Amino acid sequence: MPNNTKKRLMFFNGKFLPEDEIKIPPTAHALHYGTACFEGIRAYYSEKDKNLFVFRLEDHYKRFFYSCKTLFIKLPYSSKKIAELTVELLQKNYSETDIYIRPLAFKSDPAVGNFNLPTLESSLLIYTVPLGRYLNTEKGIKANISSWMRVPDNAIPPRGKIAGAYVNTALAKTESLQNGFDECIMLDRFGHIAEGSAENFFMIKNGVVITPPMYDDILVGITRGTVILVCEKELGLKVVERSIARAEVYSADEVFVVGTGAEVTPVVEIDKHEVGDGKIGPITAKIKELYFKMVHNEVPGYSKFLTKVSSK
Repeated sequence: MPNNTKKRLMFFNGKFLPEDEIKIPPTAHALHYGTACFEGIRAYYSEKDKNLFVFRLEDHYKRFFYSCKTLFIKLPYSSKKIAELTVELLQKNYSETDIYIRPLAFKSDPAVGNFNLPTLESSLLIYTVPLGRYLNTEKGIKANISSWMRVPDNAIPPRGKIAGAYVNTALAKTESLQNGFDECIMLDRFGHIAEGSAENFFMIKNGVVITPPMYDDILVGITRGTVILVCEKELGLKVVERSIARAEVYSADEVFVVGTGAEVTPVVEIDKHEVGDGKIGPITAKIKELYFKMVHNEVPGYSKFLTKVSSK
């Protein structure tokens, strides 16, 4: 049966435990040096099907294992097994709402001063929390070009979700919020558009969808890949992956950002410049509508992206 107690269960180092029984030592290497990696995964509740649908679960765990490999984290599970454990955890914490899933692998040794990563023990934590909209997908958001540069690939690989790299995100996002914006857009070391604080960037110009390439210090987003597929296969749009100069975004017809948290979020203003007419553009609206239908199992042919989870 679903876990109806107030104690939320988590998976930690081989066991399903109540949250208050999980102990992580204050000397853990990851706490001091950011030597951890994570994933962000969504499960959507379908009122029609009365089930949860986890979006692209296997693809998220493939990227998770890439991140682990980067940090010399070896887990005693295959990606398939972790996916199965995630489904079991969702069943134990079952709730008729959208759910965010956070797997976290980290260096847990109390090894202050030791930077030889292969010698450090690792731990695995997976937890779930209810999560609605991360950004305002209905009205769109206002963004600024951040003064903080995106961390380059030769510093901390952006292709992996490395926990320590998100200090970069926190500083940029904080700056934006304190200056009255909803989100930031970050540049790479060459002054090209990279991504948002935690979202991939898209703009539309003359009917063409344009997004930064993988080599411009971006996270190779799973939602990003899905949106490219939707644009090309379902909407017949041309998608171009190329470097984008900062000034280009001010004359874009439409702009939107995507991610597990952000989903598909229109951007209606950048640096006080209205994007298009300052309203959600028609192409963005179509992409957003199709994406939300897809994750709720309402688009034929895309059930392969969904892992069905029912209450026990």
